[in-house]
Amino acid sequence: MTPHVTFRQLQVFVAVARDGSVSAAARHLSLSQSATSKGLSDLERQLGGNLFERLGRRLRLNDMGRHLLPRAERLLDGLADFMVAAEEPEGRLQGTLNVSASATIGTYLLPSLAGSFCEAHPTVDLRLRLRNTGEVITDVLRFDADLGLIEGHCHEPRLTSDIWCEDRLVIVASPRHSLAAKQSLDDNDLAGAAWILREPGSGTREVFEAAVQNHVERLHVRMELSQHEAIKQAVRAGFGLGCLSRMSVAGEIERGELVALPNELFLARQFSLIWHPERYRSPLWQAFKVHLIEHHETSDTVTPGCPLQLDQFTGPWPTT
Repeated sequence: MTPHVTFRQLQVFVAVARDGSVSAAARHLSLSQSATSKGLSDLERQLGGNLFERLGRRLRLNDMGRHLLPRAERLLDGLADFMVAAEEPEGRLQGTLNVSASATIGTYLLPSLAGSFCEAHPTVDLRLRLRNTGEVITDVLRFDADLGLIEGHCHEPRLTSDIWCEDRLVIVASPRHSLAAKQSLDDNDLAGAAWILREPGSGTREVFEAAVQNHVERLHVRMELSQHEAIKQAVRAGFGLGCLSRMSVAGEIERGELVALPNELFLARQFSLIWHPERYRSPLWQAFKVHLIEHHETSDTVTPGCPLQLDQFTGPWPTT
């Protein structure tokens, strides 16, 4: 006999998987706890097996639940896209897209790109979250983001990725730093300097450490900071050297607030687009991906358009 699975049961399953308990899922869905619990029980009975391991009041996906969750997500996304398509004029994009981006991309590249996309498609709602690269990968794995933009390559085998564009890191110092006038940094300079770096898990940190690993046995890391502006302020104050994207320090170098230090390190990197292969890719998703690929030039301004909703913000918008 074919199981009769309802839309509500799938909503309950996905909400419990995300929130970890029936009570939290009930609040998320604006349902009573008893209705939520019944929806989950009915679904498990229809499928002939449990989807979760019960750990007190907490619920954790078992193997069957992990296997079915992306399919349930895809069904819900497809139904949402079906409803949007029924409401929108032919050929007009509409709906919500959740995007997670690493700090460099989200601060210096994405605002203008998202703004121009929203200007062309005013009924689209982009929700942007700024994270470090490791957190972006986690968001995409957990279906919290439809699309991720990261620094470097994606090493997570469960995700699909495309190379998007290229970037280069630069080592910067205060003009008053003792190394500011050196023609080229050598290994002794790298080992002896105090460093102000991004936190572990950052794509910028990963590229820098890979570049110096054959030159320095151990770095002297004085500070680990998650925000570009905080790093630049610390470097400007003379606390140490920094290594950041050239996009993030171009203005300070031009104004003479920071100096770029020549070196022999390989500090080129690539930015990548990542997504879950089992997540539904709507026409909106596909249009935004094409827009990113075709319009990846940097810009210093945010183009007005639809609201850019940030769930977590880790750096300032660029200003003119």
